[in-house]
Amino acid sequence: MISDPDSQLILQYQAGSEVALASLICRHKDELFSFILKKVRDEELANDLFQDTFVKIIITLKEGRYREEGKFIIWAKRVAYNLIIDHYRLKTKQQHISETTYENEDFSIFDLLKEPSESIEEILVKQQINEDLHKIIAYLPENQREVIRLRFFDGLSFKEIAEQTDASINTTLGRVRYALMNLRKIMKEHSVTLTK
Repeated sequence: MISDPDSQLILQYQAGSEVALASLICRHKDELFSFILKKVRDEELANDLFQDTFVKIIITLKEGRYREEGKFIIWAKRVAYNLIIDHYRLKTKQQHISETTYENEDFSIFDLLKEPSESIEEILVKQQINEDLHKIIAYLPENQREVIRLRFFDGLSFKEIAEQTDASINTTLGRVRYALMNLRKIMKEHSVTLTK
């Protein structure tokens, strides 16, 4: 399986193979993390964005919305780049916008202007996915519900979650990972799909 092409691993994962997903992540994690770190130059932020990128990739693959239009890693970097843009776009709401707004001078404010805002359809899809997620999150154990809420709905960093829940960052990462695994099982058991 390790030597299977990305497209084959994606099909295997969509057919229910968690091992295929693990192989896909293992194959590209170093390159993807390096890409994110080079853009943001902050290891903690890079870790958060890396986790968020794979959550988005997993949801997209699970929903069958991924379209093979070239190399998987190129698409994965695009997902990561869009999340980086979203992060800095949110940051600008609290700051005076200028060419040198950010600590990372390689990240120009003009990069933000190249990215169009979300369409109405994308906003509605996100709203629907959030509603569906709330349905299945109720089945999770309390400590997993809490980290999912803090991370994906309240937008806290893993460090902030660890401090708020009085747990280590490793424990927090583990809880998020197990929560995501349990969510996939629950979705399957209860025939819940995250679609429009």
